[in-house]
Amino acid sequence: MERLERYVPPHIRSQGVLKSHGYPDPVNDPVASTEAAKSKLPGHDIADIGLAAEGKRRIEWAEREMPVLRLIRERFERERPLEGLRLAACLHVTTETANLVRTLKAGGAEVVLCASNPLSTQDETAAALVAEYGISTYARHGADRDMYYKHLNAAADIRPHMTMDDGCDLVTLIHQERRDQLSEIFAGTEETTTGVIRLKAMAADGALGYPVVAVNEALTKHLFDNRYGTGQSTLDGIMRATNLLIAGATLSSPATAGAARASRLVSGHGRPGRRGRSRSGPRSRGADGRQSGDDHRRSGPLGDIFVTATGDIHVIRAEHFKADARRRGHG
Repeated sequence: MERLERYVPPHIRSQGVLKSHGYPDPVNDPVASTEAAKSKLPGHDIADIGLAAEGKRRIEWAEREMPVLRLIRERFERERPLEGLRLAACLHVTTETANLVRTLKAGGAEVVLCASNPLSTQDETAAALVAEYGISTYARHGADRDMYYKHLNAAADIRPHMTMDDGCDLVTLIHQERRDQLSEIFAGTEETTTGVIRLKAMAADGALGYPVVAVNEALTKHLFDNRYGTGQSTLDGIMRATNLLIAGATLSSPATAGAARASRLVSGHGRPGRRGRSRSGPRSRGADGRQSGDDHRRSGPLGDIFVTATGDIHVIRAEHFKADARRRGHG
């Protein structure tokens, strides 16, 4: 694998900006201790640095379930294909993301991470990234709006050559408030449906300042994230929030990601009723034991639990709830 310098636009190479700030590099020195990292911690805003040891244990545990990424990191350590590139990432600060940014750092990139969703931030993971792995991290669980945008700006302060986004907030910030940085950025990635919708609107208006890869549209992302991962976490959230008995309940969930919820409900002994089209077509819907229909209003009389995962608004409207009320004899 050749270094990415050959792909960096000439105007960026000519500025001489492909330099690392020389933070501690425990990724390439696996025996580096917390004390060594503390001698020169990278910039950060986290809840408690004392949680680093617990965070490291969780990151290492997650790594055991990520063999492909581990192989990529081993190759990156040898070849350093990202040497000197600055990368700003606005992602969920979890153990999985921690292993991703460790891999990018192993490839030579200088990475700054901020949280795309303060409610998913794991404070122990953020602490470990700073203290154990020398990765600049701005994330606190439950951060308010002001802190969220403070962290976004901290990530943008690195003046990145590449961005990684989950919801398009970092890209939007740069386009709206830091347009002078656009000439230094040559690529980005976006991970979720909502972000891709926003990016397509910007591209259609001619407002998108650099190319962004829609990771969300990768088939493998749909399969492992939307169908299985998101389906599992959605069902878990419903059960925690409502304490409903799932057995015998009917789930209505539109769009491709809705297949995940329906599939999970089948395994929980509920009855799925789903609207939407997927690339696998009606055959897979039948194989999964799901009901399908072209009009979501048909799900009104069938639904006990309604979930939308389309990245859009007005998916479930008043007529759907009225249909449900009539079924229950309330209207």
